Amino acid sequence: MNVDNYTIGYLGPEGTFTQKAAFKIKEANTDLKSYDTISKVLRAVENHDIKLAVVPIENSTEGSVDLTLDLLAHKYDLKICGEIILSITQNLLVNKNANFDDIKVIYSHSQAIAQCNKYLEKINKEIRSTDSTAKAAKEVLKSKHVAAIGNHDLSKIYNLKILDESIQDYQNNVTRFVIVSSTDHYLTGNDKTSIIFSLMEDKPGALYEILAEFDKEKINLTKIESRPSKKGLGDYIFFIDMQGHRSDENISRTLDNIQKKVGNMKILGSYPINTFQEVL
Repeated sequence: MNVDNYTIGYLGPEGTFTQKAAFKIKEANTDLKSYDTISKVLRAVENHDIKLAVVPIENSTEGSVDLTLDLLAHKYDLKICGEIILSITQNLLVNKNANFDDIKVIYSHSQAIAQCNKYLEKINKEIRSTDSTAKAAKEVLKSKHVAAIGNHDLSKIYNLKILDESIQDYQNNVTRFVIVSSTDHYLTGNDKTSIIFSLMEDKPGALYEILAEFDKEKINLTKIESRPSKKGLGDYIFFIDMQGHRSDENISRTLDNIQKKVGNMKILGSYPINTFQEVL
């Protein structure tokens, strides 16, 4: 299939926070295309059906989006070429003719549900998870007894009423999205590099030995996280974000040294820090 150099894929359907993030990098000669799942949009990039994908990777209150990390680690050989940071405001959405007493069940994406945990505990309604906040909004159209958690745009797109605004647990609720392509970004001088690695063997001080390489070169680590390797209980891989581009001398030297000490290492990409940021 021919590569469409002007299509950006995102986790849909229309109205998701990911679409809002994708709009931030849309240009006059680009189109947006929605996909049902994170896996499908990443596969579209790998198959060269689209040029770029925008997917959520981390929330300030609920942490990493595990599915995105796992897919980038284990399934797709793609590169992060940018990041988009957006403020996230969650709202309770219902049918135009519904009120609070009508609500029996609330739908939303698992991340949105977790971000509103205190509110949901207080109102004590049945909770059901969906693949996206937009899919949750579509469920509301079926019955006045259904509500959804999502952004303001969903109320306009699906003609819903906002019954309660800003229901997230923390007002400084921010989500980081990554722009994924077949290649990463050129050096800008204000960059970040993301890698994944597994330890060669499980022994005392094994992780410290790797982290010492960053300390030796005075490289600032902005994130370190472990995830199950999928190979067995107690076996983990590590995700690290660091300041600097993989082509910087100290970063390149450090990655070469680490490569010799780990079981496997994958460079997820180098890209500008806060490629686009909208934080209220």
